[in-house]
Amino acid sequence: MKVFFITRYAKKEPLQFGEVPEPTLGENDVLVSVHAASVNQLDAKIRDGEFKLILPYKLPLVLGNDVAGVVVRVGSRVTTFKAGDEVYARPDKDRIGTFAEFIALHETDVALKPKNLSMEEAASLPLVALTAWQALVERGNLKKGQKVFIQAGSGGVGTIAIQLARHLGATVATTTSASNVDLVKRLGADVVIDYKTQDFETILNGYDLVLNSQDAKTLEKSLRILKPGGTLISISGPPDPAFAQEVGLNWLLKIVLTLLSYSTREKASRLGVNYSFLFMKASGSQLARITALIESKIIIPVIDKIYPFASTNEAIAYVESGRSKGKVVVNMK
Repeated sequence: MKVFFITRYAKKEPLQFGEVPEPTLGENDVLVSVHAASVNQLDAKIRDGEFKLILPYKLPLVLGNDVAGVVVRVGSRVTTFKAGDEVYARPDKDRIGTFAEFIALHETDVALKPKNLSMEEAASLPLVALTAWQALVERGNLKKGQKVFIQAGSGGVGTIAIQLARHLGATVATTTSASNVDLVKRLGADVVIDYKTQDFETILNGYDLVLNSQDAKTLEKSLRILKPGGTLISISGPPDPAFAQEVGLNWLLKIVLTLLSYSTREKASRLGVNYSFLFMKASGSQLARITALIESKIIIPVIDKIYPFASTNEAIAYVESGRSKGKVVVNMK
């Protein structure tokens, strides 16, 4: 099968195009013919080697973290899906590889594709929707009447997180550029801050929750807008000891992550707020709950561009440029 892959970690280096054997199918796996895959910043970070300590992949490695397609074969113990089912998924972190014609997925990571979406629309959602769900619902426990600050509202995670937070009944603040103000307001943002001309720290205060996706300076400022007891959940780091424990890292890496996050955790403690790092997990059951919101049109996908499979490197470069609104998708068919 045709794939885009890397043979080494290297910043900004284009993915290689080639052929590899079709994946072997475990007894609990479904083999999916990939119709569409979306591009995430995570793909570029894995290529650059930013996660090689905590995600020790074996090279060569096929990249890609989102998929929509059709089940072509199932393992002997699979009961949830059958050949012909239209599905979507974020593969488990140890089994990525959606920039390919086929991928084998554990059935618990897969959900039926929303009936009202195209393959491209469905492929744009799993990673960012699960990230938003796990940050706001599972870990943030966001409630009606609370206030949440979602950074980079026009980005992939931001566009979905705003819609989910609005559905949960929260007051939503976000940052974006002037050209995207109308977009994030349509999605449900109540307070919109132009990050180029305004300082959110001078405007926001007393927030219950922050979803941080930006740099260390923005994270530090975000801690100060929380009310006492509030929580900042970061998807951009630094990883903390709880994450090290969760993914079963060895004692040395646990020490490394403890040191990397010490300053941030110490600042949060002095302010009387909480800091938590989130590396989202694959979950077909959570994706099925999100599907219900999509089919009810509570959450709608936001897609900027669709590229053909042959132009996967151009798609990644566009995402890296930081100019995309919502998601960028690769069409395999």
